Amino acid sequence: MFKIGLTGGIGTGKSTVSKLFKDYGIPIIDADIISREVLKKYPEILEDIKNTFNDGFFDENGELKRREFGNYIFKFPNERIAYENIIIPYIKKDIEETFKYYEDKGEKAVILDAPTLIENNLHSEMDFNILVYANHDIQIFRVMERDSLNREEVLNRINAQMSIDEKKSLVNFIIDNGGNFENTEEQVEEIVQFIRGI
Repeated sequence: MFKIGLTGGIGTGKSTVSKLFKDYGIPIIDADIISREVLKKYPEILEDIKNTFNDGFFDENGELKRREFGNYIFKFPNERIAYENIIIPYIKKDIEETFKYYEDKGEKAVILDAPTLIENNLHSEMDFNILVYANHDIQIFRVMERDSLNREEVLNRINAQMSIDEKKSLVNFIIDNGGNFENTEEQVEEIVQFIRGI
């Protein structure tokens, strides 16, 4: 079974590209979904967050205030790293288990959709990697529109990730998602044909 990494900076339209691959019948492992699920699955993560960051980021029901906490850790890089050191091992564990599930089902190829694929060195465990690209201004505009964030909040999130241009040299395919939808569809189809031809 081929393990394929799919990544791209915030606001590049990676989710749109991921859905296109899914429409072709290629299973997708969504690291963002896993990162939310592990918070429910492993209560010890929330305990570690409370112990590391205090319980001010939790509401009266004990739920993590995700947006408030997100704004905080993206503003302070050392705090973000501390949070990632808590949660990443659990995310990797669940990703490995999900790959194993699809392998046991006999799937030929599975895509791991992960925004920090390269930052967390997961790309080195893939057979090949795909980067979704869009220029900086498009990224900022899309995230401000989508998440109702101000420019500073968006820039904090973009700057927390390795730059898109740095990532280009570490992948096998680049999908330019700064144009129209049809152009993106064509690029995805070319990669699907490559996968089917392996």
